Amino acid sequence: MRRVRAIAPLLALFGWSIAASAETVVSRDVSDVSVTVYRAPHRGSGALDRTWPQGYALISETRTITIPAGDNVVRFEGVAEGLLPETAIVTGLPKGVREKNRDARLISPTGLVDAFLKRRVALRRTDRRTGKVTEQDAIIQAGPNGGVIVQTATGYEALGCSGLPERMLYPDIPADLSPRPTLSVLASSDRPVTATVQLTYMAQGFDWSASYVARMDKDGGKLGLFAWLTVANGGAQSFRDARLQVVAGQPRKERNAPPLRQPDPALHLRCWPMDGTSTHPRQLFTRLPWPGNDGDERLYDGGENIVVTAQRRGRMALEMAMPAPPPPAPVAMVAQQEELGDLKLYRLPERVTISAQGQKQVAMIDRPGAEFDRVYSANAADGSPDYQSMPFLLRGKNSKDKGLGLPLPAGAVAIFEDVEGNELLVGNADLGDLAVDERVELPIGQGPDVRWRQARVRETRRRQDWRIDITNARPVPVRAEIIVPLDLAERPPGIERGRGGWVLPVTVPENGTASLSYSVRVER
Repeated sequence: MRRVRAIAPLLALFGWSIAASAETVVSRDVSDVSVTVYRAPHRGSGALDRTWPQGYALISETRTITIPAGDNVVRFEGVAEGLLPETAIVTGLPKGVREKNRDARLISPTGLVDAFLKRRVALRRTDRRTGKVTEQDAIIQAGPNGGVIVQTATGYEALGCSGLPERMLYPDIPADLSPRPTLSVLASSDRPVTATVQLTYMAQGFDWSASYVARMDKDGGKLGLFAWLTVANGGAQSFRDARLQVVAGQPRKERNAPPLRQPDPALHLRCWPMDGTSTHPRQLFTRLPWPGNDGDERLYDGGENIVVTAQRRGRMALEMAMPAPPPPAPVAMVAQQEELGDLKLYRLPERVTISAQGQKQVAMIDRPGAEFDRVYSANAADGSPDYQSMPFLLRGKNSKDKGLGLPLPAGAVAIFEDVEGNELLVGNADLGDLAVDERVELPIGQGPDVRWRQARVRETRRRQDWRIDITNARPVPVRAEIIVPLDLAERPPGIERGRGGWVLPVTVPENGTASLSYSVRVER
């Protein structure tokens, strides 16, 4: 045991010396990239988080690198910000990979201050009144979190608190700072070689959802169902000309260690107030914006260049009446559905660019003639002796004979109806993952035309009799139903078992009234 303990530090030192003496090879260019996005676990049909999406992606990159003989540190720059290092697989190197490192330090104001802590920099200041520029040596003693403390020939001071425009100049950029997120590996080769390397890894900060647009026709019997595939990239890296796929369903996934989040690149300087409350007036005045600049703070910065643009003229042009938009163009690209075990894979037929901190939308589903019924549905548990509006929904079946017959991924649905040539929004609904031949229901809302009330007409020790009245002010008959979540004493004709209880259907004539009666058992 003592021998092992004595050898371990030597091995660690030996490994460190190899990494320190190895040649550095930087890989920046990606010749091919594939991105497969998985939805956020347990999100369901809710909206995705645009600031930091909670899903993940499987990314596969192809790169060509030239490595010399001997030990080499290969730096793959431009990987996804949410990369999970434990999932990274690198193939194509002559002798494989001996070590992996995730480099999170990036070139930024914060990163430079952190890298030059306890080191000498140049401090340059500009006098606002005379415009004179002075420069002096300084040593960064503390920072970057909460501010920066520098030491000059005159003592210690906080950066940004002198009242003068000032900045720090650095003699060079440290080698351990990267312009983009980087994964580095330690590899070796017996001879110089140019290799085609495959880098595959999982990364957090991605998500996707289906965004549906449903258009009801004038008769209300058919529905045009269109779906956008919306992919969100919350990271700081873009993927150009990528092969994009998304996976519908919920594959089992174990919890990973949280990825390295990049520190805030901006440098936040804070100054302690040098006076007391007696030197401040009681009234606080808000500075008015410069006329025509919409409050552009650059016009008030005395230490920077003032740039005058044609912003006002452009805004006046935008305020002029704009012509009507052209009719929508036909769908040029639709994601193709494939089978992935019990999951569904949607593949884009063309390459696309997934922009950093952006969203990409591509057509996913286009079914112009799906059959749906307008049904007014209410739960008896919500009944009242007074008339109230009756909720209504669109109901159909996900089958080919009804105009659908394909898997429907979870997502939000915006429902529009044509009113005198104008499409108006009539409601929003959430749609869960639906398989073929399942029932589709889109709750829309409630209107004043169809109303209902419920009253108890008789009660005994073991039974209660109820009556429901439904009025219809529409010029056409409507389908209505009452859901009774209780044990019925008798089953009226036409009753069926549905979601949430027994369903009592009825057709209410145009500008007419219909009544329903039911009885429930009571245990005392």
